[in-house]
Amino acid sequence: MSYEPKFLSAGDRGLTVELGDSVNEATNAKVVALDNALSAQAIPGVVEMVPTYRSLLIMFDPLLISKEALRQRVLSCWPPDAAAASRYRRWTIPVLYGGEAGEDLEYVASVHGLSADEVVRLHAGAEYRVYMIGFAPGFAYLGGLPERIHTSRRLEPRMRTPASSISIGGEQAAVWPPIEIPSGWHLLGRTPVKTYDPLRREPFLLAAGDRVVFAPISAQEFTTLSAAADGGDPVATAEMVDA
Repeated sequence: MSYEPKFLSAGDRGLTVELGDSVNEATNAKVVALDNALSAQAIPGVVEMVPTYRSLLIMFDPLLISKEALRQRVLSCWPPDAAAASRYRRWTIPVLYGGEAGEDLEYVASVHGLSADEVVRLHAGAEYRVYMIGFAPGFAYLGGLPERIHTSRRLEPRMRTPASSISIGGEQAAVWPPIEIPSGWHLLGRTPVKTYDPLRREPFLLAAGDRVVFAPISAQEFTTLSAAADGGDPVATAEMVDA
């Protein structure tokens, strides 16, 4: 059964377009496709669009476009061309696993009866989908964590989590921004990549619909790449993929 868009008011300047009632890749692909379709129209009055797991938040100027007019613009391009969202960026993100960089790696391994190396192989052997950016600037929520290492969140959250941590929580994985924030997720490692930099032309490195793969690196490589990142090098590499 197809899911028709559901429109929810988000104050006098926001409209949420809900495209599904569960979190899955197919629904998120529709969100990304709708975001792309509306962005291509450059609708006067639309200020910002924020894709999430299963909905698209559209912020607008009510002096330039009404909520009903915006609703009609959404319906005019529904369903969006799914093929337009099938081309994506695949990022390779270097990660220093374990030790001080990944304080919970050994714990996660013990919970699942695995060695730390096996957890790293599983985590780094998967390809992840960026479902959304949220919680903090540049924080990327990822789907695709191998079921073998699904891990309930910490009973007691940390008040401060190291910047640019690589973590897991429940069925999800995440890439943290280069800022310290509270969290109950388990830390597997850290990356020299800065997913958010307000001084960059494009402040956010990752976007909904992107794919991510992780590449283990040594402590020396982490130090070298961190210095490069501090100098403005994105460090992470991306390739365009046609699904």
